[in-house]
Amino acid sequence: MSTKLIKAILGALILINLLSSCRFSHKEKDEQISARTTMEESERDTTLNSIKGNLSFNQINTSPNSVINTGLPDHRLVTVYKWKNKNGKDEGRSSYDQSMDYDGNEYLTREHFMPGFDILYGYYLINIAHYDMKSEKLNFLFDHPVLIKTLYYPSFVQDSLHKKPINRNFYLVSVYDQDTNKDTLLNRKDLRRFYLIDATANIKTQVIPADYSVERSEYDSENDAMYLFARYDADKNGSGEKNEPLHIFWISLKNPGSAKRLY
Repeated sequence: MSTKLIKAILGALILINLLSSCRFSHKEKDEQISARTTMEESERDTTLNSIKGNLSFNQINTSPNSVINTGLPDHRLVTVYKWKNKNGKDEGRSSYDQSMDYDGNEYLTREHFMPGFDILYGYYLINIAHYDMKSEKLNFLFDHPVLIKTLYYPSFVQDSLHKKPINRNFYLVSVYDQDTNKDTLLNRKDLRRFYLIDATANIKTQVIPADYSVERSEYDSENDAMYLFARYDADKNGSGEKNEPLHIFWISLKNPGSAKRLY
């Protein structure tokens, strides 16, 4: 192999390494910018996705958006959003199937999130209306404006568990429903509650004690159980903070009721 050819090959290899290093540095920079932007959007979102904690429905502009088909043929749900402020400016997203979660991230609704359940995430979602097709009656999950984080509802399409059909006849909802930290606003700085609601939306049971803030959940398919990770408000300031104890509760989805503490 000639000296000129060897030099040409070495030069090409050096150039490739330099280009790869540049691409890596650029990618790393982009990722850092992206992470920082997400954090900034998250802080803005805490302020934006808020409502006054003492408002009634006639004091806030709302708009129905979509009818949700549930796995209960006679029961349909209607999403109710905070819509426009007094200046007519849009304050909420009008679509329930593509919006933003509380951290400012885009998402889609998820079918069969757990066996027998579909899930809806909220952003400016301040209530859910329940309509009974048979009795032609409408009622609401909450009697005052709230901020709904997640709603679990019976799957519209038949689902199964361990190859056996499974049907749910209740709703689960995580929600900011009280100005627990007394700053006059409802937002994710307050304690997040978790409720079990019957098929008719008339009976509502608070699953986790009121001095906890639910953070996340896991599903146990063997026991058909839902584990709820909740932060204990040890200092009683109405806000779940990262330095406070994290406990685990569980509820049976076969026979749901108040959660039992596991850890």
